[in-house]
Amino acid sequence: MMRTVVVVGTLLLGAGAVLAQQDAVKLAQDTMKANGRNMGTVLSPMFKGEKPYDQAAVDAALNQFEDTAKKLPTMFPASLKDAKWEGDFSPSPKVWEDKAGHDAKIASFAKVVAEAKAKIKDLDSLKANFPGIGKECSACHETYRLKKG
Repeated sequence: MMRTVVVVGTLLLGAGAVLAQQDAVKLAQDTMKANGRNMGTVLSPMFKGEKPYDQAAVDAALNQFEDTAKKLPTMFPASLKDAKWEGDFSPSPKVWEDKAGHDAKIASFAKVVAEAKAKIKDLDSLKANFPGIGKECSACHETYRLKKG
């Protein structure tokens, strides 16, 4: 009887760890997809003149970026290094191998977003500040994100 309890307990703990890992992966992917949507369907079309300037939408996008910047330092714990990532992208092993570099990229992104939040109040200020946000996203992706396939 005791052996059965130990085996069942061990299986439940293992299943719980897998579920926690899947939840963490989903949170990371959902957060990054939200960044992508805000870059590609909110800010970029305004920047390019394809959509009218909308301060409320800009503020919402920048708030989401700011939230992402706060979450990122803890979003990729060592327990996710060997996790299964769905979709077209996954984190590069460099996220864990070069934690200091990854953290520096996060800090740089956070700084640019904070500066942009303080400055973007109209289309001209969006045009002046949006490229810096895009540059920070791209710089991190170049080193710390892998495209599958």
